[in-house]
Amino acid sequence: MKRSNAQRLRDALEDDIINGRRAPGERLDPETLCRDFEVSRTPVREAIQQLVASGLVTVTPKKGTFVARVGLDQLIEMFEVMAELEGMCGRLAARRITEEELVALREALLRCEAAAKAGDTDEYYYENEVFHHAIYAASHNGFLAEEARQLKQRLKPYRRLQLQVRKRMGRSLDEHGEILKAIEHGDAERAERLLREHVVIQGERFSDFVSSVRRFGAQLDAV
Repeated sequence: MKRSNAQRLRDALEDDIINGRRAPGERLDPETLCRDFEVSRTPVREAIQQLVASGLVTVTPKKGTFVARVGLDQLIEMFEVMAELEGMCGRLAARRITEEELVALREALLRCEAAAKAGDTDEYYYENEVFHHAIYAASHNGFLAEEARQLKQRLKPYRRLQLQVRKRMGRSLDEHGEILKAIEHGDAERAERLLREHVVIQGERFSDFVSSVRRFGAQLDAV
């Protein structure tokens, strides 16, 4: 999947922030970003807007754009809500998905498989996003789908970080396969449970997540 200048800039800034190369409170100067990344102001503006939506940066009128400070407790709470939204989407999709939407979901899974085989975590993330959005659409509940998309966008940097945990991409792909089977069979309860477990951070996944955040030097509040 070819990414725009805005997407590439956003990803680079996300990595810098999560990896601690840009500290909380640091100012992001648009002119400097244009020069450093050799892009125009438009992709810089778009990237900053997306980072604001994900909660990684804040914009203060007349002062500028700054790296935000996000608490680990808040992140875990957001993942809990995301898991419930995803589960609901899965339950409704298993009941309401059309044949055309089912084809799109299968194709999204194939692209996830290709990215995983290539070992490309960033490419896998974006194809993973297509897979999940296909489930949102298949729920045929516009309000629910929009809420899920908005929260998923806020959690994007941390979901990308999760995929860097050893073997997580392969496990994620296996989980996608089981989710697809449940939806294909119209098993609403199983689809809901699998999607909730796929997203929520608990048990060993919680430990892995916290370890990853600390290892990469993210500037988060203590648990």
